[in-house]
Amino acid sequence: MAKFSTDRVNVCYLQELKKQKQKITALTAYDYPTARLLDEAGVDIILVGDSLGMVVLGYETTLPVTMDEMIHHTRAVTRARKRAMVIGDMPYLSFHLSKENSIANAARFIKEGGADGVKLEGATPARLELVKALVEAEIPVMGHVGLTPQSVHKIGGFKVQGKEEEQAEAIFRGALDLEKAGAFAVVLESVPAELAAEITSALKIPTIGIGAGPHCDGQILVVNDMLGLTSDYLPRFVKKYAELSEIISGAVKNYIAEVREGRYPEDQHCYHMKEDRLAALRKIRRKLLPERKAEKKK
Repeated sequence: MAKFSTDRVNVCYLQELKKQKQKITALTAYDYPTARLLDEAGVDIILVGDSLGMVVLGYETTLPVTMDEMIHHTRAVTRARKRAMVIGDMPYLSFHLSKENSIANAARFIKEGGADGVKLEGATPARLELVKALVEAEIPVMGHVGLTPQSVHKIGGFKVQGKEEEQAEAIFRGALDLEKAGAFAVVLESVPAELAAEITSALKIPTIGIGAGPHCDGQILVVNDMLGLTSDYLPRFVKKYAELSEIISGAVKNYIAEVREGRYPEDQHCYHMKEDRLAALRKIRRKLLPERKAEKKK
């Protein structure tokens, strides 16, 4: 079995995990404190997902997210991690224009954000050529097929992909083509478990599932979803490992009550002057108050 690595996770380590049939763990993170906790807990991959648009920034979809926003959050995450591989999610239109523009945007994740690689959606011929170009530019690429959120308007919403034969073949072919193009891993999102199992068995590179069943080489979830911080609708594949929204809400309500009732802060939360300094404080009071009274008369 592959030994748990205390060094920085890299492509070779992930490949070894697949060979040894050990599961890869991945979660999203968008800020320093969350990334630090995930890294210390031992997660293998931290994805700075463009899902931050919906989870953190309050957009209705991921489409409005900009490169500058992604770089800002990627920097925060990479400052926190010590072991996990950090992957930057290329936002909508950051890799849809010219090849030169796409490579320049991907390079920003590495040079400015400190990421170890990038993720991009789709497996069209143009997208595959871009993957090849990015790999040639020494930028590791994680592919993404199945439900691709940036195509939400084209596919008609966030719904399972690959139930029908034609669509399943296209997803399967796309995963194979991404491997040939040089991707080091492929995310399979919202596809039938049976399809994900066949793809995982066929590929030499790891598959990372989200709503793709238990047979993928690894799993990823949006950290806010699995911690119970999301109040909106959640897909059926999300398992809540905590209900932090209830804990946070309860803590804030207790704080509000204690402040309003004068129960916080207590003496243990206060700083005090030494007894020999109190006389000086009273002297300061006598000195300042007459001046304030004079100002009021004016």
